[in-house]
Amino acid sequence: MTSGTPAERCNVAAALAEQARLRPDAAAIHYPAGVRGGEVRYRSASYGELDGLSDRYARGLAAMGIGRGTRVALMVPPGLDFFALFFALFKAGTVPVLIDPGIGLKNLKACLGEAAPDAFIGVTRAHLARVLLRWAPGSIRRKVTVGPRLGWGGVTLRGLARRGGETGPPVLADTRPDEMAAILFTSGSTGVPKGVVYRHRHFTAQVDMLRDTFGIEPGEVDLATFPPFALFDPALGMTTVVPHMDPTRPAQADPKLLVQAIERFGVTNLFGSPALLKVLGRHARDQGLRFPTVRRVLSAGAAVPAETVGMMQAALGEGGRVHTPYGATECLPVASISSAELSGDLQARTRAGAGICVGRPVAPNRVAILRLLDEPAEVLHPEDLLPQGETGEIIVTGPTATDSYWRREEQTRLAKTRDDDGTTWHRMGDIGRFDEEGRLWYCGRKSQRVETVQGPLFADQVEAIFNDIEGVERTALVGVPDGGAQAPVLCVEAPDADHEALRRALLDHAAGHPSLAGLRQVLFHPGFPVDIRHNAKIGREALAAWAAETLEKETAK
Repeated sequence: MTSGTPAERCNVAAALAEQARLRPDAAAIHYPAGVRGGEVRYRSASYGELDGLSDRYARGLAAMGIGRGTRVALMVPPGLDFFALFFALFKAGTVPVLIDPGIGLKNLKACLGEAAPDAFIGVTRAHLARVLLRWAPGSIRRKVTVGPRLGWGGVTLRGLARRGGETGPPVLADTRPDEMAAILFTSGSTGVPKGVVYRHRHFTAQVDMLRDTFGIEPGEVDLATFPPFALFDPALGMTTVVPHMDPTRPAQADPKLLVQAIERFGVTNLFGSPALLKVLGRHARDQGLRFPTVRRVLSAGAAVPAETVGMMQAALGEGGRVHTPYGATECLPVASISSAELSGDLQARTRAGAGICVGRPVAPNRVAILRLLDEPAEVLHPEDLLPQGETGEIIVTGPTATDSYWRREEQTRLAKTRDDDGTTWHRMGDIGRFDEEGRLWYCGRKSQRVETVQGPLFADQVEAIFNDIEGVERTALVGVPDGGAQAPVLCVEAPDADHEALRRALLDHAAGHPSLAGLRQVLFHPGFPVDIRHNAKIGREALAAWAAETLEKETAK
């Protein structure tokens, strides 16, 4: 399993083995073991223990016939076993299949059917759902259960460890850079969930780019509120702190328990969705809390409101910064901006409808703007690229830009294009432009634009015009049928406001923007639908259907 020269081998699990060699007794992970009297109890494992346990699991997988190239669905909650199993799968050269359990049972079944894994590693509840709902029954032949089995065969996690033996040689498959490393499914928040094909070079490049872009150093401590991102921690030499929370509901995280973890372990790095940072930032502001150990806060998954950035920045010590990297499952990171760069001028431009500044491209990415197209662009012609200042679709090429979806040829054709040199570019599906300083501005999802008779309106660009008006929690721009075009409708969350007075204020505000001349409808909604993964992306497609139905009922009265 260890043949091949170092230059030919490419396996992110090698970084865990290296940390175990350099710092065997350093803490690799702290994870919850329960709550008593409002205090979270934690267990811990060192790098040496994590590396040894993942080796043992990898040997056990090999003994079961789960080896190089085998697709393996992994459904285990964050904790020591999750990390050990994930790195064991890489060490064994398998292809982990990761699907967010929050995408819904129907989508889960469809994703597993597409991935057709040969093996399934999951907790008892996941296996029970697999059996009752018939997830990929024609492909899954090998099973590992974390917890008790209920008659479906296979082995338990303890049985897997026994097969791996107490001692044995280190395991590291000699996988190559272009070899498939994993299938990571998107959340499907703006379309069907798709399996993104990751190659080993994508993972190693992400580790390098994250370390270099944000200055991450071995020995740091990461509060892992989003488990997929935390998988980079061991490769970066960071200690992982798994908080006591439901990672599929970040907006409902208890900020007091997050603060306990930050203070107890001296957290230096925190990655959280905008929804989670809003909860934590408000708590810190209201309680007058500061987090002097935290060097950086990273937030992604949706546009991060300037208010949220400001609240978190106020809680950090001297030199601490909030960063809002821009990217997607298909390519991360693409660009980034920090709180130090988010000037009052940039925020004012956002409020005026310029969009959201997401910073400058992360080296060595190349980012360009493609003219607005809904159809495939198999060849990227120079005349299809727009100059600085013009708005179109954001496209990117770089070492982390993936090249295909698993068994989704049509979606791959829509999302990928090649230039004259044969280089693959990923179409982000986002609308944006470059300013005169070389900064990238995000305006909204291409699929969520509203095609009015006056021209297209882009959701995030428009919503920022209204989100700071007193009484507004947030807004969402959607379109409803209007002849051969769409009529714009502004949906509003405003639980404590006088709706009629606020409606007049919003329409008066819209009158000051010529591009919003067609906006005449404001509807108040009790609570926007949001994505499961980050609890931050607004489900505008569902809101558009609601708005059309609501207006139809009002017209019929």
